[in-house]
Amino acid sequence: MSLGPVGAQVDPKQAENSEDIEKQFAVKAVVQLETYWSLLQRTRGSELRLTKIDDEVHEHLKTEFPDFDPTSTISEDDMKSASGKAKWRDFVKEYEKRVDDFNFGTMLRLDPKNEYSQENTMFAVRMQFYAIEIARNRAGVNDWVYETAQKS
Repeated sequence: MSLGPVGAQVDPKQAENSEDIEKQFAVKAVVQLETYWSLLQRTRGSELRLTKIDDEVHEHLKTEFPDFDPTSTISEDDMKSASGKAKWRDFVKEYEKRVDDFNFGTMLRLDPKNEYSQENTMFAVRMQFYAIEIARNRAGVNDWVYETAQKS
């Protein structure tokens, strides 16, 4: 499939999914997942900074999602419901010109007490990942990964 000349506008409603493009996105998401997990194994999550604006992202998450509990398992159904999508869309849009790949697809653990697995992973956009993982790291929820890796 050809997307047309470079720089041409693509209508997302008319665009076909190319298996090669989907595979490239999947590979990039898995590389990001592996990189993040490796960081957590080498550094306590509570000591990590994921972006230059972690403080702002964390405060924004607390304002927009005051009931978010970083120790709890995320409900994929809630996040992907019509109201959940709308709320997250507004949240993510704030970072459009400020965070590289802000809306790029990535993998997010549902239960922070467990590793990435098929059952414990959902597809999310990068800013959802950043916001949730920054909150988890600030709460020390991800420190177990480092502690477990040091025992090995």
